[in-house]
Amino acid sequence: MSTHQPPRPAAAEGSGEGAPDARRLRSILIAVSVALMAVIASVSGLNVAQTHMAVDFGASQSTVLWIINVYTLTLAALLLPLGAAGDRLGRKPMLLAGLGVFGVASVAGGLAPTAAVMLAARVAAGIGAAMIMPVTLAVITSTFPEEERGKAIGVWTGVAGGGGILGMFLSALLVDVADWRWLFVLPVVLVAAALAMTLKAVPNSREHSDRSFDTGGALVSAVAVVGLIFVLQEGPERGWTAPVTLLALGIGLVAAAAFVAWELRRGGASLLDVRLFRERGLAGGSLTLLVVFGVQSGIAVVLFPFFQAVLGWSGLLSTLALMPMAVMMMATSGLAPKLAARVGARATMAAGVALAGAGLALMALLVSVRGGYPAVLPGMLAMGVGMGLSMTPSTEAITGSLPREKQGVASALNDVTREFGTALGVALLGALLSAGYRSAIGDRLGGIPSGAADTAREGVANAVQVAGSTGPHAQDLVHAAQQSFVDGWRQAMWAGVAVMAALFVVLLLRGPKDAGAATAGDSEPETAEAIDA
Repeated sequence: MSTHQPPRPAAAEGSGEGAPDARRLRSILIAVSVALMAVIASVSGLNVAQTHMAVDFGASQSTVLWIINVYTLTLAALLLPLGAAGDRLGRKPMLLAGLGVFGVASVAGGLAPTAAVMLAARVAAGIGAAMIMPVTLAVITSTFPEEERGKAIGVWTGVAGGGGILGMFLSALLVDVADWRWLFVLPVVLVAAALAMTLKAVPNSREHSDRSFDTGGALVSAVAVVGLIFVLQEGPERGWTAPVTLLALGIGLVAAAAFVAWELRRGGASLLDVRLFRERGLAGGSLTLLVVFGVQSGIAVVLFPFFQAVLGWSGLLSTLALMPMAVMMMATSGLAPKLAARVGARATMAAGVALAGAGLALMALLVSVRGGYPAVLPGMLAMGVGMGLSMTPSTEAITGSLPREKQGVASALNDVTREFGTALGVALLGALLSAGYRSAIGDRLGGIPSGAADTAREGVANAVQVAGSTGPHAQDLVHAAQQSFVDGWRQAMWAGVAVMAALFVVLLLRGPKDAGAATAGDSEPETAEAIDA
């Protein structure tokens, strides 16, 4: 891992204060966690209001999906540039400005009269989110003392991992009891609370550099991220071989290669020193987050149709059913630093990945139409524990690999990795599920009217919807679609198990070195493993 020393706690700039005391640290952690929750909840919240937006705006399904996806696309594209800007301009001013932009954009979204206004509001919200998200983690790594940093990162990781599910549940509740526009009340309330707490508790910290800001690297990185995320978001809808998909893929890959070449040329003045990826901490932490978040997001693609189309549950009940996994994830994220201090970061990450893989295997083995929720709950709980154990030490490995003056960039890299993992997992596991479903249902449509059969092949929800028009064949069609979905589920889950097994082997062979091993083998310990829980 890197030989950079762990970030030292920062005093409030210009205040003459020493390092914050325990009470102040708790207030800082609450403030950044609330700000992060506002961002994470908005990633998934609008998913439960797709039908309502289509009706109110008279918008197509494609437009509605763009309203949802453009937020994530903007957020991912600007994370690295704005994370680096926060390091230079000051983390507290960047956080306050981001909260302001995000809050105004949320209000505009709630009041939007047209789809065009809503799209603009979501772009603005993505910009505000990109100002907020990397700073929240950078504040922790630059403010908390070494002995408290691991616990604080565990809380941050728990919110980042479980906040999306919690946000979806609260959003579904608001849609059920009020109106879909009330979805925007949640982020506005969270922003107001975060603003008040940030003004009172969060100290400012910034890093002074004699080198110019890497504007070229910032622009090229944004183009690369937009191109690659666009492919993962739009490929399943437009087709992987569609001209626009291939064009975006080409632009993304060329821009990514140009970014690497540019950063190597810039050396110490780069936005992100890509040479650090040769070190175990940064490479292992990034790869683990990419895979774990990809699998987590892919699981949501599988679970929601299962709860709604197979079990017949409402959107609110379906989101509530995911809460046990989120609770386990958030709880074990806080416990992971203690375990890492005892057995090492690599062993903790490997144990988490193994548990998550076991959870996928349990779901593949036990899932059935008749088994219902109890058949998938054990796998969900194992997944939650495994993800919680693996995410916190992975985040510490990433932030510990970069020096103090690059903590905004380190945090942004952590966030970009999560966003790529999310998009990749949804695209790939979703595609495997769809392919498995179509393959399985083909032989079960004998006797079904051809029009209804064609509709049923599109997906389990389509099959359930069209079944009522097939007369005496309705029950047979529903049963065929549900069983075919379960078959596709198993195919996606076993693919996830294979990916987790490969990651487990990589971590054992090339995972972050533990503190003891690093100290024995090097004159300076590896940063991420030197952080005590």
